[in-house]
Amino acid sequence: MGKRRMERLDPGLVHATVVRLADRIRARFPERHLGHVADELVTIAKKIDHEGDGARRRLHRVTYAARLGSVLILAATSILLLLAVRDAIRHGPDTTIEWVPLIESMINDLVFAGIALFFLRAWPERIERGRLLATLHRLRSLAHIVDMHQLTKDPERLRPDFVPTSHSVDPGLGRDDLEHYLDYCSELLSLIGKVAALCAEESEDALVLDTISTIETMTTGMSGKIWQKISLLPN
Repeated sequence: MGKRRMERLDPGLVHATVVRLADRIRARFPERHLGHVADELVTIAKKIDHEGDGARRRLHRVTYAARLGSVLILAATSILLLLAVRDAIRHGPDTTIEWVPLIESMINDLVFAGIALFFLRAWPERIERGRLLATLHRLRSLAHIVDMHQLTKDPERLRPDFVPTSHSVDPGLGRDDLEHYLDYCSELLSLIGKVAALCAEESEDALVLDTISTIETMTTGMSGKIWQKISLLPN
């Protein structure tokens, strides 16, 4: 059991880590809106944690229903084709009259049955994909919000020789607070990537995995820009 836990992200532990970060942000910056962003990430992580088993049970039920529907369609199509062939044989050997329309009807039935089977086969995957992509869209938007929070936190404004203009934005933070703020933004971005990775534990869909990879690459790049700012803070 311990080995199995090590081979995959634990949604409960990820959620607990996000909660701790949100508490730390609110304790140091109670008046800043960065805490609201952390609270939103807590909500998403909690939803993934609580809905994991339920989502898998729903997926199993939908998959079972899709397979049952596929079996019924195959059975109904087979019976209809057998009845059509039997009726054609009963009417005699006139192939021009009976077999040509029969073959056309068989082809139509097979085409429609194939379309129905393809729909049922992809139905569970589409439902799961839609749910996960909606969560990933929220996480991607959240990452951009975090990036907006750190955008105006420029360390050069703390330099003694910095000359502000009438449109310069005052971060309202001292050197130590600015370092903590940027560090919290970097941690938030990292945890957004981890929460997105939780979705990979529930799906092997190519589109879902590609979206997760995109979010992780994006948050890593944003975090890298933040650490460049931290390295430029005056001593």
